[in-house]
Amino acid sequence: MSAAEKLDPELESFRAEARAWLAENFPPSLKDKDVSMTAMAGITLSGDAKLWQERMGAKGWGTPTYPKQYGGGGLTNAQARVLQQEMARIGAKNPIGGMGVMMFGPTLLEYGNEEQKARHVPGIVTGTVRWCQGYSEPNAGSDLAALRTQAVDKGDHYLVNGQKIWTSGAQFADWCFCLVRTDNSKKHEGISFLLIDMKSPGVEVRPIKLISGNSPFCETFFTDVKVPKENLMGPLNGGWTIGKRLLQFERAGLGSGGGSAGRGGAAQGIDEIAKKYVGTDEKGRIAEHQMSARAFALTIARAQAEAKSNAGPNQTTSIMKNAGSKLQQERAELLLEIMGSQGLGWEGEGFTREEIESTRAWLGGKAVTIYGGTAEIQNNIIAKRILGLLDHQ
Repeated sequence: MSAAEKLDPELESFRAEARAWLAENFPPSLKDKDVSMTAMAGITLSGDAKLWQERMGAKGWGTPTYPKQYGGGGLTNAQARVLQQEMARIGAKNPIGGMGVMMFGPTLLEYGNEEQKARHVPGIVTGTVRWCQGYSEPNAGSDLAALRTQAVDKGDHYLVNGQKIWTSGAQFADWCFCLVRTDNSKKHEGISFLLIDMKSPGVEVRPIKLISGNSPFCETFFTDVKVPKENLMGPLNGGWTIGKRLLQFERAGLGSGGGSAGRGGAAQGIDEIAKKYVGTDEKGRIAEHQMSARAFALTIARAQAEAKSNAGPNQTTSIMKNAGSKLQQERAELLLEIMGSQGLGWEGEGFTREEIESTRAWLGGKAVTIYGGTAEIQNNIIAKRILGLLDHQ
């Protein structure tokens, strides 16, 4: 928080309001517990977790800067930072997350029409509607614009046929934001952005089991799926621009840790875990990692503070995505090294829940430098669009 913000009486008034509301509404049993990504894992919240989600959703503070007219908090960026500070003070985590909040919601607010916003934003704000992303295909990964899933104009609807892959959480999703081809004569200019109801006839989802033992990724097949014309977001054949913008929001979320799945031991400081398992030494690896993590967190905070109220992510999200992914993988590696043989737990007796989660998070975390655009793709973006480097023949 800047010095100006500390002296702002309106902000301090809001701080008092936020502190009082949190004291009344946050269940102490959830201190330092993050349930925001459980929807992607297909877990239905219950008890205090469900109560906390309902209260934050009704208040709009799960999406604090979303407009009030759609159920959001309507807060300024400065107010949102104050809210986050007050939540961190008591160990409260935002219970509303997932792809709807991190990726699709901001894109919808920027590119959707009023009918689409009124229909879809409230479900995102309350965490009651789950979204998945239909981008990658078996022959269109890094070269995403090579996608072939077809949406043919049939008068009052589009008829969609094709396949998507690595569709995170598709087996639990209610809706899919999907890039489809509507013009075969052009590459980038022949792509449209379509919203598809996952309960539509012809949609088939097959989970892909990963080495971590979880199945967040899926194959998704569309066979003669009818999609109403009103589900086209943005102009026909203008989906590539929207799709790129959404990727910026995704990388901003991944870079800040918002998309991390299975962050084993994340609630406890890595220094505290090290003292428990191996004590302390003079090598300084843990201190070095903590310094890097702290510097990264401050960089994220500075970027958010400097952003104007109407500004979204830009190309620097590629830097944040790469840096955040590297830190996440380094933490997972350190945790397993600290735990020694206790870091090899998969299931059964002899291992705590935290130890097993750390092992699985280490394996699952190998994907963070791939999804959301590989590290190599981000390096290309940094080189071309930030550093101004040109290809040489």
